[in-house]
Amino acid sequence: MEPTLQETHGETAFPTTDIAQTALRHAQALLSPAIFNHSLRTYLYGRFLGERQGLQPDRDYDDELLFLGCVLHDCGLSAEGDGSQRFELDGADLAVRLLTEQGVPPDRTEIVWDAIALHMDREIALRKRPEIALVAIGAGFDLGGGLDRLPDGYAERVHRSLPRLHAAAVLHDSIVSQALAKPHKAPPFTMPGELVRQATGRTWPSWQQLARSSGWNDYDGYRPDSPDRP
Repeated sequence: MEPTLQETHGETAFPTTDIAQTALRHAQALLSPAIFNHSLRTYLYGRFLGERQGLQPDRDYDDELLFLGCVLHDCGLSAEGDGSQRFELDGADLAVRLLTEQGVPPDRTEIVWDAIALHMDREIALRKRPEIALVAIGAGFDLGGGLDRLPDGYAERVHRSLPRLHAAAVLHDSIVSQALAKPHKAPPFTMPGELVRQATGRTWPSWQQLARSSGWNDYDGYRPDSPDRP
């Protein structure tokens, strides 16, 4: 069953504003069904887990902004979103272009940009406003699970409306395939870089190798017991 914004009842309700509808349709046109469904589950789980923390939509945060961040958060993995940066940044830039074309003002698009760009950096996202934090929480929960945090039958009802379609595997392969085609999209020590390392067996340079390549000679004559060491 394809989700629509007309599902305005119960646990699979989505915002019904014009911009929310436009964003949903744009994401559905860009993304594979597995990633699109993941994006909508990100919203449902993020909203639900926010409520568990006492956060109420449109009282403690802007529900439309949360939805926009969720439904567009993986658009950097689409052909249209595949630019020259890590996929989170490409997706954030694409989202801002789309929303700006729809007349969304900069103070709102900035929040969506942050939510998308930071969704892989959970520790940072959690220090930000709820519209940003809940995107990271929802996306992480949809991939990492934690059924003990949900009421009995809740996940089954969500998955009945939004089948998983091997979401984690599809996301992994999408990130890795982009990075293999454009290695600069997966720099060392980032999540995309780590996924590429695992998939290919590549090794990253060490801290010392990177420092020596700078030309600053910080390791020349250095001893661990040097009095200059902090």
